[in-house]
Amino acid sequence: MYDWVVLWEWVEIAFRWLHVITAIAWIGSSFYFIALDLGLHRDRNLPSGADGDEWQVHGGGFYHIQKYLVAPAAMPDNLIWFKWESYMTWISGFTMLVLVYYLGAELYLIDPAVMELQVWQAVAISMASLAFGWIAYNTLCKVFVNANQNALMLALFAVLVGMSWFYTQVFSGRAAMLHLGAFTATIMSANVFFIIMPNQRVVVADLKAGRKPDPKYGKIAKQRSTHNNYLTLPVIFLMLSNHYPLIFATSYNWIIASLVFLMGVTIRHWFNTRHARQGSPHWTWAATTVLFLLIAWLSTAPMRTVPEAEAQLDATAQLYAGAAGFEDVVGIVQGRCSMCHAAEPVWEGLHWPPKGVVLETEAQIAHEARRIAMQSGYSHAMPPGNLSFMEPQERQAIVDWFRAAGQG
Repeated sequence: MYDWVVLWEWVEIAFRWLHVITAIAWIGSSFYFIALDLGLHRDRNLPSGADGDEWQVHGGGFYHIQKYLVAPAAMPDNLIWFKWESYMTWISGFTMLVLVYYLGAELYLIDPAVMELQVWQAVAISMASLAFGWIAYNTLCKVFVNANQNALMLALFAVLVGMSWFYTQVFSGRAAMLHLGAFTATIMSANVFFIIMPNQRVVVADLKAGRKPDPKYGKIAKQRSTHNNYLTLPVIFLMLSNHYPLIFATSYNWIIASLVFLMGVTIRHWFNTRHARQGSPHWTWAATTVLFLLIAWLSTAPMRTVPEAEAQLDATAQLYAGAAGFEDVVGIVQGRCSMCHAAEPVWEGLHWPPKGVVLETEAQIAHEARRIAMQSGYSHAMPPGNLSFMEPQERQAIVDWFRAAGQG
C-alpha cells in the first residue's frame, strides 16, 4: 500500500496535467479564432451574406471558412460550442489552488513575515479576491461601454497593478504571483460563462424563433473575447512563475507582475496586427525586450529570505521537529543539502537558494519536511545527480522520520 504522501502527489499530478491539457485546448482555440477573425476578407460581397471568408490549408486539405456577423439565415443542424475548454481550465486550476495552496496554506500560502494569518483567513481572502476580480472587471466594462476601449484597458491595468501590490502584502511571494494569475484567469473564464455564451444563446434562440438577432450581442462577445486574448500570455507567465524565485521572491515582485501584463499586450499586438494584414510592428518586440530586461534587473533586488523570527514553529512544523529521527535528518540535510539551500549558497554558480528553499536551521528543515521527504526520501530528485552523494540509508532515514510524524 502506497504511503498517503505518494498518493496525494499523484492526485496533484493528475489535476496539474488536466489543467495543462485543458489550458492548451482553450488557448489554442482562442488564438486561432482571433487570428481567423482578424484575417477574414471582408471585401468580397459573398452571395451567402457572410461578413467575410478565408481560405486555409492544413493537414493536406483546404478549408473555406465564412463568418456571419449576426447569424446565418437558418440554424445549422450541427453547431459546435467552444466552452468546455474554458470551464475545465478554470475548474482544474481552482482544484489545484485548493490542493496545493489551501490544504498546504502554512507552507505555500501564508508567509508570517508578510502577514500573520490563520489558514481560514488566508483562504477566505483568496476566494473573495477572485470574486472581486470579476465584479470589478465587469463593472468597468459596463461603465466604459461607450468610451474608447483604450480607456477601458487602462482602467483594467490599474486594477491589475493594484491587485499585484495587494497580493504581495497578504500572501507569500509564490502565492501572490499565482493568485494574480488566478485572478486574471477567473475574469477570462467568467467572460465565457457569464457573457460570451449567454449572448450566443440569445442569438440562437432568436434564430429558432424566426427573429433577426440583434448584432450587439455578437459585438459584446467579441469585445470580451479580445480582452481574453490580451490577458492570456500574462496568465501563463504568472502560472509558471512559482518555479522561479527570481520572479516571486524579490522585493519588487508586484512591479514585475505589473510589467508582465504590458509584455502580454506588446506581444499580442504584433501577432494581431500581422493577422489583420496591417503590417509588422517590430517596435513591439523592442518594447517587449526592454520590459523583459527591466524585469530581470528588478529581480536582482535582495530576495526575501526566512527571517529569524520564523524560528517560532507553526503547529505542523512542531510535529515534524518532535518526531523520532529528526536530529539525524537535520544532520543529513545540513550535510547533503545546505551547501545549495542556504541564504548564501557556497556551491559554485549558485547565487541564491534553489526555489527559494533555505535548509540551514532546524526550524527551516522542519518547515520544509514534506518537500524534503518527497524530493530526497520517496524519490531521488534531490540532490540533483546525487552530487553530494546521499546514501540509500540516509534517504530511508528521511522517510522513517516523515512516517514517525504520522504523515507518511
